[in-house]
Amino acid sequence: MSCECSQVAANTAEERSVIKIALILNLAMFVVGIVTGSLAQSTGVLSDALDMLTDAAAYGLALMAFTRGMSFKKNAARWTGGILAILGIGIVIEVVRRWYVGSEPMGYAMLAYAVVSLAVNVYVLARLSKYRKGEVHMRASYICTRADVIANIAVFISGGIIALTGYAFMDLIVGFAIGLYVLKEAVEILQEASETSLEAH
Repeated sequence: MSCECSQVAANTAEERSVIKIALILNLAMFVVGIVTGSLAQSTGVLSDALDMLTDAAAYGLALMAFTRGMSFKKNAARWTGGILAILGIGIVIEVVRRWYVGSEPMGYAMLAYAVVSLAVNVYVLARLSKYRKGEVHMRASYICTRADVIANIAVFISGGIIALTGYAFMDLIVGFAIGLYVLKEAVEILQEASETSLEAH
């Protein structure tokens, strides 16, 4: 019995360590992304940076969930999904605003940010992958990070196209796509939380 308890404690400690690392890295990349996105006038980079902030909030909730019951863990997943939904809507609104106002995104700055951000998120995703079938708050963290990797790849591609061709509208297309993808991930997380609630009953 003591062995089983020790194993559970070890697993929980390992999960907490992974989430802490993810939280720190995402907060750092949020700051980098906001600065880069503002200077580069890139909707894609700003969207990705805001997604990093949302993920940091999700990781913070996941850390709190380790010492709470299943009810809190399910609610943490719901809050994460809700935050993602708000973010997705905000991104779409910002894309529409920039469509009318106009912007001149810098492709090479977008590429540089995307490379660093992708490296960070691939590292975090690899660390979280073993928990993708775990408790609901850990699954939510995994889904958030997976969304980030997709967004990073999209920003990298659009940055390359803009750098080579000067087609600034690609940034708006990618920003809009990231917004829709974030909304999709929000729905997935909310469904996960709902299914967990049904299983509990």
